[in-house]
Amino acid sequence: MTAQAGTGRTNQKLRTRTAIVTAARELIGTGAEVTMPAIARAALVSEATAYRYFPDLPSLISEALAGVWPPPAEALAPVAGSADPVERVAFACEFLLRGILAREGAVRAMISATITRPETVSHRPGLRFGLIDHALRPLENTLGTTDPQAFAQLKLALAVAVGAEALFTLTDLCGLDPDEAVASAVRTAVTLTEAAVRAMG
Repeated sequence: MTAQAGTGRTNQKLRTRTAIVTAARELIGTGAEVTMPAIARAALVSEATAYRYFPDLPSLISEALAGVWPPPAEALAPVAGSADPVERVAFACEFLLRGILAREGAVRAMISATITRPETVSHRPGLRFGLIDHALRPLENTLGTTDPQAFAQLKLALAVAVGAEALFTLTDLCGLDPDEAVASAVRTAVTLTEAAVRAMG
């Protein structure tokens, strides 16, 4: 094989991989169900080819989502000047849940993979935890110092209340429409944060 042929094959592989990731990103952006067959069709490759580049759907989704979510500081820029942890948590919760709804199919696929085959998911996006940490910055030197256990417990409680699992419980099991579900989750997050602030005296 000549060097030119080798380079050509390498370039073709790169183009194929890029096409698969681009197709995945575009499908994710629609909010529709995300499956490997659908991505392969959109990328104009066979499903077998898609699996040669990505061993499973979660790994492809993770690569497709890389860089799509802004870092926490950028996401919370509209409340950067606020020292009120309640306001910051409410904003972070709404931001996250609206983003999840916009990418619902991909998020559901990742949750499904996590539940059914946790060994295949080495890394789920940790935006939720970054947003919570950033939103609670005003409490780091108060509650975080005076009662580290309470501060840690607040973070755990918010991690349960602020996320896709809670959102889908509200829509799928409780029958709320998406806007109602987001509002309910935000109220829960606010209530938890207000209780922690009140406990500080």
